Amino acid sequence: MRADAQRNYDRIIKAASEAIARDGAYASLEEIARAAGVGSATLHRHFPTRWSLLQAVFRGCVRNLAARAGDLRDVPDSLDALTTWLHEVTAYATTTRGLADSLLNEPVEETDSCGTMLIDAGEPLLRRAIADGSVRPDVTMADLMILANGISLAAQPTGAAKANQLLTLALQGIGPADPPPHTTEAQSRVDRAAAVHTSDG
Repeated sequence: MRADAQRNYDRIIKAASEAIARDGAYASLEEIARAAGVGSATLHRHFPTRWSLLQAVFRGCVRNLAARAGDLRDVPDSLDALTTWLHEVTAYATTTRGLADSLLNEPVEETDSCGTMLIDAGEPLLRRAIADGSVRPDVTMADLMILANGISLAAQPTGAAKANQLLTLALQGIGPADPPPHTTEAQSRVDRAAAVHTSDG
């Protein structure tokens, strides 16, 4: 990409990020182009569709969340690593208007999607938690992302604290399906991890 084209691209991404944070995923493309100091034709040359612009804006943020998942693989407690990451994803989706919408409703043909990137990033955390018995084996990362995104959508009017509380309640249901009469250590860890994130919120 030529230097001037790269500058235009960067300005569009910056303007779009600000507009989406303020107005949501359906922010005016014309206003984004105007804020970036480019014409609509230039914006559409870089981003032929609204979805392509949304993905470009969100992909950088999703890369950060994916990198965070990689960092959390070194946390000794697999359940704490998983729940910490899910809380961070949910909080980000709640406070960045339109991210949850975009992840749930993106066109199915967009295989290199933000949702796919997050599922791939979180999968090792989930597999590790399943392997040590902290999470039921029938839980999938796709299920957890739908849960996190749904909570984000529901909590957007009230903010990240409510999303944090709702996710904490939901995560208490992913422990082993058939615990003995007394509380299992794995379920205790679910409850402890949930309590930590609730107090942090």
